[in-house]
Amino acid sequence: MRKIFFFISLALFLLAGLIWLPAQQNPEDAKFLKTLNTYLDDMWKFYPTMATLVGYYKYNDKLEDMSESNIDRRHDSLDNYRQLFMAKIDRSKLSPEVDIDFDIVLDSLDYEVLKHENLLPWEYNPIFYNELFYFSLQGLLGKEFADINTRLKAGIERAKLLPKLIQQAKNNLKTPPQLFTETAIKQFPAILDFYRQEVSKLIEGASADLKSRFQTELAKIIPALEDYQRFLQNDLLPRSTGNFRLGEVHSKLLRITLQNTIPIDELIARSRADYSNLRREMAIVSIPFYRIMYPHINMEQLSTQYTEEQVRNLFIRGVLDKIKVDHPTPENFMETINNGINTLKDHIVKNNLIILPSEPLAIRPMPAIRQMANLVRLSGPGAYEKAGAFVAEIASFPSEWTPEQIGSFLEDYNNYFLYFWINSNIFPGPFVPLAFTQQNPSLLRKLYPNQPLLKGWPVYLNEMLVTSGFGNYDLKMRINELKYLLQIVIDFQLELNIHQGGMTKEQAIDLMTRGGFQSTVEAERKWNQIILNPGEAIYAYIGYQEILDIEKEYRKIKGEAFSQKEFLNELLKYGALPIRHLRTKILKGT
Repeated sequence: MRKIFFFISLALFLLAGLIWLPAQQNPEDAKFLKTLNTYLDDMWKFYPTMATLVGYYKYNDKLEDMSESNIDRRHDSLDNYRQLFMAKIDRSKLSPEVDIDFDIVLDSLDYEVLKHENLLPWEYNPIFYNELFYFSLQGLLGKEFADINTRLKAGIERAKLLPKLIQQAKNNLKTPPQLFTETAIKQFPAILDFYRQEVSKLIEGASADLKSRFQTELAKIIPALEDYQRFLQNDLLPRSTGNFRLGEVHSKLLRITLQNTIPIDELIARSRADYSNLRREMAIVSIPFYRIMYPHINMEQLSTQYTEEQVRNLFIRGVLDKIKVDHPTPENFMETINNGINTLKDHIVKNNLIILPSEPLAIRPMPAIRQMANLVRLSGPGAYEKAGAFVAEIASFPSEWTPEQIGSFLEDYNNYFLYFWINSNIFPGPFVPLAFTQQNPSLLRKLYPNQPLLKGWPVYLNEMLVTSGFGNYDLKMRINELKYLLQIVIDFQLELNIHQGGMTKEQAIDLMTRGGFQSTVEAERKWNQIILNPGEAIYAYIGYQEILDIEKEYRKIKGEAFSQKEFLNELLKYGALPIRHLRTKILKGT
């Protein structure tokens, strides 16, 4: 089978929750947990950097070994573990909650197999190595889980292994897609800055002897990284001709990560209808604004000169062009996001829309090493940790953007649209179900939170904000809420057409700009995001549709006693549960 790249996002692990699954009284549950412990320990042995990030500290003095023999060993073990789970565990005897975890661990095994047989990030994605180079020491020395001398002792052992990993990266990487290598090159100055300047700050307070030993290893690492930077630019980039489309592997990836109940073909049909209906609704909302904003234009005459679709575009684009001038400045963009969170929180509490968790959410600039095409990254406590902060990191504007491009981006994220983006991507957004997941005793649900639920439920909440009077029923809010929902629909279509079809960049940008009223700079960012993070763009629409179906059934059950707040709290109280299991819990009241 044709080998295909993939980017293993550390966010899968960083979005994890707090604690280990406690032992159960059920003997079959205990047997499952013992097998699970063995499987996860072997996984962290293969991914020691990631183990440290989630709070599993057994392999702090180890580093990823990307030799062919170790990769093959890990691949062979995956089949053995699947057979072990299937042969050793009697699912009929598992308690209901542990049976859900059984499904999750099988999906995690399938995901690992897919990486080893098709995605092969160690051969086709230099970003995979960038993250290891950076987080192997930053994640170890930057987390205060032990005294600095203990952490530095482990850090010295990892530092000794880094030159070997750098060489393995050079040996393993073949023909990545061009965008992957270009992104890795852009990230690399941040890695060098960390080793040249920042890492010394993290070891302040350590013993002089340990500092000296670490500096000895650092003197070997920095030249190796500088050489690797030249390798990326001069060797890897010219041969970065790989195909970024996942093709048939994309459907396998979706099956493992979506955990949906609605067939993809049905979702495609729904998205086509939604695309048309949303644009029609946007046009209806735009008409009274257009009459006021363009009094010199005879709107009735337009219908005789243009097609219905062209008239819709004129009305919508004309109104959005007037609205977009009210937007944040580059200097106060982060402050505007913070203020937007507070405004949303006040409205939700005042109108009693949902129960909010008590955990705080910090907003910080995104480190340069994390910046690719995503605007925000949300992380929480590690899965094995008993405490930790929830943090939303906001990306800065790319250094290569001109002032005109920054201005165009900010017009897209104007003072009306921005609220719906904040709600969907930051607060309450994924934060709320992740905070509730933190309270669940299941380790697996913290390691593998369901992405359609995380991304889909805030889209459902967006309309509740409008209908509950957010923005004092200003229709400028409504048209931007519809624009955001239209963007979610288009993202779904783009994900499938780019990775499973032959949609070109020009066709994708045309759909986003002409069909979805997005700026060119935003459309190009989204194109990059879909290539770099396969599967991600599809989550929100699928989760939203699944929630609408669950709500429909829940309404039938509750009848006149149906409460939207009660439904949402039922939806969220289980955390980021696989959506097929969430449906069963809500509709059966278990």
